[in-house]
Amino acid sequence: MTEVSTKHVLFWFASLLKQYRWRVAGAVVALLVASSAWLVLGQGIRYAIDKGFVADNSDVLNQAVIAVLVICTVASFATYCRFYLMTWLGERISADIRVQVFRHLMTLPPSFFAKIRTGEVISRFTSDTAVLQTVIGMSLSMALRSSITFTGALLLMLITSPMLTFCVLLAVPAVLVPIRLLAPQVRIYARRSQDKIADLGAHIDQSLHEIMTVQAFNAQAEESNQFTRSVEDAMSTAKMRVHYRSLLIGFIMLLSLTAIIIIAWIGARQVFSGDMTGGELSAFLFYAVMAGGSIATISEVIGEVQRGVGASERLLELLATPATIQSGDVPLVLTKGHPPAITFDNITFAYPGSCPLFHQLSLTIRAGEKVALVGASGAGKTTLFQLMLRFYDVQQGQIRIGTQPISSLKLEALRAHIAIVTQEPVVFATTVMENIRYGNIHASDDAVLKAAKAAFAHEFIDRLDNGYHTELGERGVRLSGGQKQRIAIARAILADRPVLLLDEATSALDAMSERMVQQALNTLMEGRTTIVIAHRLATVQHADRIVVMDKGTIVATGSHEVLLKNDTLYREYAELQLLT
Repeated sequence: MTEVSTKHVLFWFASLLKQYRWRVAGAVVALLVASSAWLVLGQGIRYAIDKGFVADNSDVLNQAVIAVLVICTVASFATYCRFYLMTWLGERISADIRVQVFRHLMTLPPSFFAKIRTGEVISRFTSDTAVLQTVIGMSLSMALRSSITFTGALLLMLITSPMLTFCVLLAVPAVLVPIRLLAPQVRIYARRSQDKIADLGAHIDQSLHEIMTVQAFNAQAEESNQFTRSVEDAMSTAKMRVHYRSLLIGFIMLLSLTAIIIIAWIGARQVFSGDMTGGELSAFLFYAVMAGGSIATISEVIGEVQRGVGASERLLELLATPATIQSGDVPLVLTKGHPPAITFDNITFAYPGSCPLFHQLSLTIRAGEKVALVGASGAGKTTLFQLMLRFYDVQQGQIRIGTQPISSLKLEALRAHIAIVTQEPVVFATTVMENIRYGNIHASDDAVLKAAKAAFAHEFIDRLDNGYHTELGERGVRLSGGQKQRIAIARAILADRPVLLLDEATSALDAMSERMVQQALNTLMEGRTTIVIAHRLATVQHADRIVVMDKGTIVATGSHEVLLKNDTLYREYAELQLLT
């Protein structure tokens, strides 16, 4: 994935915050008011000491105390506004980032997800966006407040005592040295730590999704040991991050406190010599402590900001990943009841990093024809489906639907005309109703019921605890293989699209269910162009034409009877697979 610079991260933050400019402005105003109020408090302390306490004037002292209380009230209210607005911005920006990244991921082809682990992507959604939420909502606010407080305190220190301020400025470079040396290390290990957390997420995702396989092979102990090693690896990286961040905080606090103590000693000698008053020294030390505290706060949040930059880099890498499948701009309009022809014209295709699977392969499927694809595993049957849906693009040649090359069509329009049922049916962790409605999200409840009945799924759905409103659990764990298949078929029926891609839609069914579903599929295929990956005799017998494939080539076409007589490969395959 693409490398991302810090400058790019800052521009990204600015673009995200731009649409909330008024809330940002309100937070900045609140921050300025709060910081200014705390800075004015130092002048109130000087006035109370010199004009009230030292001058033995109780009226002035009373007025000063009231003024200090008013200042504290204003500062507290402004702090509330700042905290609320900045925390809201942190939550809002984090939510916007999740939406932005998810929408981009939805445009990426399956080839991208074949190279990256799902758990790592999930980690970027959860832990990385949580870090950004903290950085924007808390750390950034603290850093800005501390920067303004430090600048204001420095100016007031200069007004109060130029000589002591000069001493403070001499100490500033010493404080900046550990920031310059240690902050980059914090960022490096923060990024590594986020990567290790992503590894943990990927391991958990894999182990829990395949829990039945893990337990069936008694691999629980091995999985636990591997996870423990990953946790310890993440802990080692986190330890280095915490080490450098602690060093940064410790060095800055030591240098800041040392500078304040030395400056207080110099100021006390000036009071003894009469060069400054006790109130002026108190105010100066108040500002010096505020400045030192600001530096200490900045040193603490630098670590969080560096973590935020690291998390942003990981998220921006996802956003910078290009969608290799580019949508065309031509709409696809087909007349209802007139299914299109499909043409594979001299196509050459290879999966990324693999040898070519197809080399100048050609196949024409006539309008409304039912074609069965037969062949051993790896022959390229499923790949034709993936190319038809443009999950991958061919390197040479064209695929046409009707007369239009699919590469020129809008992706959404192309896929809106194709319904697919896979051999391993997909069931989402939601209700039966919503699973079937996935084929047509605008369909009514009655249309969903009609599709379920056509797929012979209504009877078993009706027996579920809550019928069509039963939650099916992750990946449909509450359903048998045959039941999942019928849900998927009902979804395709509801979609009502002119092109059907069926990857042996009856393979997971028992004999009784297969007969019922085959009847539903026969009805469904009427008036549609259908391509079926066939593993059973019943499927090929209902096809208009059978295409025999072997290692990415078409070796024969014809009817079941003709191929049995004339094609050795088909006959062997039929004896081993179709007739068993």
